[in-house]
Amino acid sequence: MNFVAIDFETANNQRASACSLALTVVRDNKVVDEFYTLINPETDFNYRNVDIHGIHESDVADAPTFPEIWPVIKQFFTKDQLVVAHNNSFDNSVLARTLMRYGLTVPIYKTLDTVKTCKYLFPEFKNHKLNTVCANLGIRLHHHHNALDDSLACANILIYQQEHFDDEVIKSFIKVKK
Repeated sequence: MNFVAIDFETANNQRASACSLALTVVRDNKVVDEFYTLINPETDFNYRNVDIHGIHESDVADAPTFPEIWPVIKQFFTKDQLVVAHNNSFDNSVLARTLMRYGLTVPIYKTLDTVKTCKYLFPEFKNHKLNTVCANLGIRLHHHHNALDDSLACANILIYQQEHFDDEVIKSFIKVKK
């Protein structure tokens, strides 16, 4: 399976406040590339978000803004590309609202939510949070809420599922994000 796993962290409760982003690129069920960046969200940070991910306003003061990052990553958001996230409604909305905030075109791409696949394939898990799923499947999650670690964990969850379950079951969870 070929896909890109994404993860965003936000500065506050506004979806258009991305302060870090990671992409994990998978080709033929193998991680072949990773991308991580801090993002200057050009907005205030909320202490609750900082407590979760540990990124402070001072950490992103010299980081690129999202419009500076978009030309580098937009190649991964095309109509033929599968973009995967654990709770993709959050990550897809962060991407869309951040693009809209800056007047950039929101792309159409295929998407899959590993929370949904996990709920279906592993109903016995006590919950389907990223750290719980990783612990149950023996997938290493070094630093939960670090975007790169979270995107890699998400990629490894889908790779695990691809190796242990029928392709058609997994493909049934792919949707087109418009």
